[in-house]
Amino acid sequence: MSEVNHDLIIAGAGPAGMSAALWANELNINHLVLESGTEPGGQLLKTFNPIDNHLGVAALNGNDLRDVFFRQVEKRTKSVLFSRTIRNVDIDSNRIQLENGEKLGFRALLVATGVRRRRLEVTGEIDLRGKGIILSGKKQAVEASDKDAIVVGGGDAAFENALILSEFAKKVTLIHRRDEFSARREFVEEVLRHPGIEVLTNAQVVSFNGDSQLKAVSISLNGENREIEGQIAVIRIGVAPNSEPVTGLVDLDHRGYIRISSNCRTTRKCIYAAGDVANPVSPTVSSAVGMGATAVKSILEYLRNN
Repeated sequence: MSEVNHDLIIAGAGPAGMSAALWANELNINHLVLESGTEPGGQLLKTFNPIDNHLGVAALNGNDLRDVFFRQVEKRTKSVLFSRTIRNVDIDSNRIQLENGEKLGFRALLVATGVRRRRLEVTGEIDLRGKGIILSGKKQAVEASDKDAIVVGGGDAAFENALILSEFAKKVTLIHRRDEFSARREFVEEVLRHPGIEVLTNAQVVSFNGDSQLKAVSISLNGENREIEGQIAVIRIGVAPNSEPVTGLVDLDHRGYIRISSNCRTTRKCIYAAGDVANPVSPTVSSAVGMGATAVKSILEYLRNN
């Protein structure tokens, strides 16, 4: 298989990657976007609430905003490939090998691979996905009608899902492993005073139970085992960065996020990073879009000097 070389390879087609592709075209940089999924969007594909906090655009949901972004990108560049997963980055030869065996050369690499939802890594979590364990309370709230619902997590997303499900479920149980929450105060206060929501703290999920359908969740509560009835569950325990393509090549923080400078450069001069994979403080659409532009402007300077 012949090797193709590019001045810039962009890994990821979420908001940061799409912004980077737009700016690469604007600055006449020979580029290629590699997306591991079958479509662009990243975390936008898992955002089901209206988006009205990105300046200049109001969208019904993440898919709607993704469509707005990608229509603009498609008008400017056709250099986006889907179902392309990076197997290895060889920094000595500036080559990427994909899972399909394809090899690509680059002068600069921009990692915009985003984040993924964390898993509990407990029994039943995978087997009962789609069989009671649902993707989103917002999107699938009706499925909780007249059922007992369980939400796992202590942040904004967990509390918001608990409130949404409470409109349909007989009862909602929110389980959190600590006795403090990272959710916004207004969410916490509303959940704590809601008569249909029970909050269990210092509780660890042990397993999701059921054969063909979720029936209950086993937890360890203050050191004691307990089973909670539930036919619907949502897991919202945060996200993890998709930094694996450059693990061992650049500096990461203790959670695996890529460390970058103000111009999005990593500790390797030819590798840059943008978006959520390098921004644990402000993982927003607006931040990702801005970082994509910043990174490509910086990459242009690098390409001119190297």
